[in-house]
Amino acid sequence: MNESVHKFKVGQNVDLVPSTFRAAAIGSYEIVRLRTSEDGNAQYLIKSASEAYERVVSESDIVVPDEVEIRS
Repeated sequence: MNESVHKFKVGQNVDLVPSTFRAAAIGSYEIVRLRTSEDGNAQYLIKSASEAYERVVSESDIVVPDEVEIRS
C-alpha cells in the first residue's frame, strides 16, 4: 500500500466542493484529523461550525477558500 501525502494540515480551514450528490453546510470547514483510506488515498475528518457532526472526505472534495468550483 502506498503511503499518502496530505496536502492540507490539521487546523487549516477549507471549503467543501459543492456537489449535487451531497447535502452540506455552506461555508468554511476545519480539518480535524488526517486519515488514509484502505486504498492509501488521503482523507480528512472535517467539521463545520454550523453542523453538529464531522465528515470524512477525500482530498479531491476540499479546496482552500476561493478555489471552489461546482461539480455535478
